[in-house]
Amino acid sequence: MIQFYKGKLILILFPVFIALFTACDKDMSVFLDRNSNDALNVSIIDSMAVTTSTYQLDYMPGANTGVVLVGKTSQAEIGSVKSTAYFELGLQNYVAGIPENAVFDSVNMVLRPHSTRYYYGDTTVTNKFSVHQVTKRFETTDITTGIDAANAPVFVTGPTIFNNTVYPYDATPLGTKSFRPRIKSMDSLDIRLDQTFGTTFFDFMRTTDIKTTNTDFFLDYLNGIALVPDENNKALVAFSDTVQIRFNYSYINSAGFKVTDYKLLNLGNRTYQYNNFEYDRTGTPFEALNGTKKELTLTETNGKLFFQAGTGVVTKITLKSLQDLMRESNIAINKAELIIETSSAYDGNYPASTTAMLFVANSNNIPIYYLTAPYSTSIQQAVFTAGNQTGKNNTYTFDLIEYTKSITTDAYYDTSLFLSVMSPGLFNSTNASVIATQNNAPKIKLNIIYTKFQ
Repeated sequence: MIQFYKGKLILILFPVFIALFTACDKDMSVFLDRNSNDALNVSIIDSMAVTTSTYQLDYMPGANTGVVLVGKTSQAEIGSVKSTAYFELGLQNYVAGIPENAVFDSVNMVLRPHSTRYYYGDTTVTNKFSVHQVTKRFETTDITTGIDAANAPVFVTGPTIFNNTVYPYDATPLGTKSFRPRIKSMDSLDIRLDQTFGTTFFDFMRTTDIKTTNTDFFLDYLNGIALVPDENNKALVAFSDTVQIRFNYSYINSAGFKVTDYKLLNLGNRTYQYNNFEYDRTGTPFEALNGTKKELTLTETNGKLFFQAGTGVVTKITLKSLQDLMRESNIAINKAELIIETSSAYDGNYPASTTAMLFVANSNNIPIYYLTAPYSTSIQQAVFTAGNQTGKNNTYTFDLIEYTKSITTDAYYDTSLFLSVMSPGLFNSTNASVIATQNNAPKIKLNIIYTKFQ
C-alpha cells in the first residue's frame, strides 16, 4: 500500500522502518508531497546471495604468544590437531656461589597453567608428553620485505617463526609426564628430567664453564627444548611462558645442617618461543584441504564449512550481489548485517570460539585488511550470541554498514571476506566453529535495508 503524507521526511521514515523490520524483500514508496513525482523507495533484503568456501591460510605466526600450548585432540567433523611447543632457555647469573661441598640431587622442569586456564578437549583422561632437546638453533623468517612481501598477510608484521615450522630434536626424551590436565585447579606441573643431563650442566655451573657465562656458547650446547604430546592425547593445554628448569642440590652448612637449594634456567628469548600446529583431516569432508589445495568449495565438502584457530582455517565469504547492488545509482544503505550460525556447542569439551573477526582478502586470497568497527579504526569483533541445548545455534553478527561504502572502491576490487577466530586466540588456541546448515546449505545470510531515490 502507498500512503501520502505532507511534512518532513524524518517524520515519514521512522514508522516505515519499524514496519519494514518484520518484512522480507518488500519495497515501499514514500512520496514527499501529493503533487510530487519523486518517490523514496525503502527496501529490505534478507536473502542476498552469499558465496562460501573453506580456505587454508599460509604464514600463521607462532612465536611470542605468551602461551606454551601442548597436546592433541580430535573431532569427528574436522579431524585432529596437535601442538608441539618449542622454546629457548636463558642463562641466569650463577656467580653467587654454589658451595664447594654441594651435591647435585635432581633436575626438573616446572610448568604453570596460563592465566586464561585454556584447554581444548577431554581433560578427564590421562594426557602424556615428553621433553626433548632441540638439535638446531632457532631462526626467524621475514616475509615482509623483498620478493615475499606481496604474500605477507596483514597479521605478519616482521620476522617470526611460523607455526608450521618443525625443528629437529633428539629422539631420546629428557623426561616424560603423564597427568590428568585438571587445568582449572592445577597449580603447577613438575617433570623429572634426565639425571645425566642435570649432573653435566650442574658441573658447568659449579666451575663457571663458558657455557654458563656466554649465551652463544650456551645455545650452541643447548639449542632449545621441545614439549611433544603423545599421539593418544585427548586434550590441548595452555601453560604460561614462565617455564623453569631447576637444578637441585644440597650441602652441609657451617652449622652442620643440611641445606637444599637450586639454580635455574628460565625460558629465554620469547622471539623463539612458538607452538607448532599439525593437523590430520583424514576421513572428514575437509580431507583434501592442506597447504597445496588451499580452497574447498561447498560441493567438495558436501555443504560443510568451518573455521579454526591455530591451524589457519577460515570460511571464505564472497558478496558479489552486494557489489552489484552498490553499483546501482541513487542507493543509500541504512543497515547491513552479516549473520552466521554455527552448530558447534558453546561449552563442553570442544567449545566454539566466542570471538570472531573478518579479514578482507585480495584476489590472491591474501588477507590485506581487518574489517573495522563502523566509523572506527579498531578491529570489529562479532557480536556473539550463545546457543543452547534445545537446538538454538550460536550466532556471530557483523555490522557491514561501512564496508558497503568501500566495496566498490579500487582498494576493495575483487576482494572477499575471511571469517576467523579473533586475535590473539587465532595464534595461540585451537577452538573451531562448524557452520550450521539447512537443506545442505550453510546458515549465513546478509540482511540489507536500503533506500533508493527515484
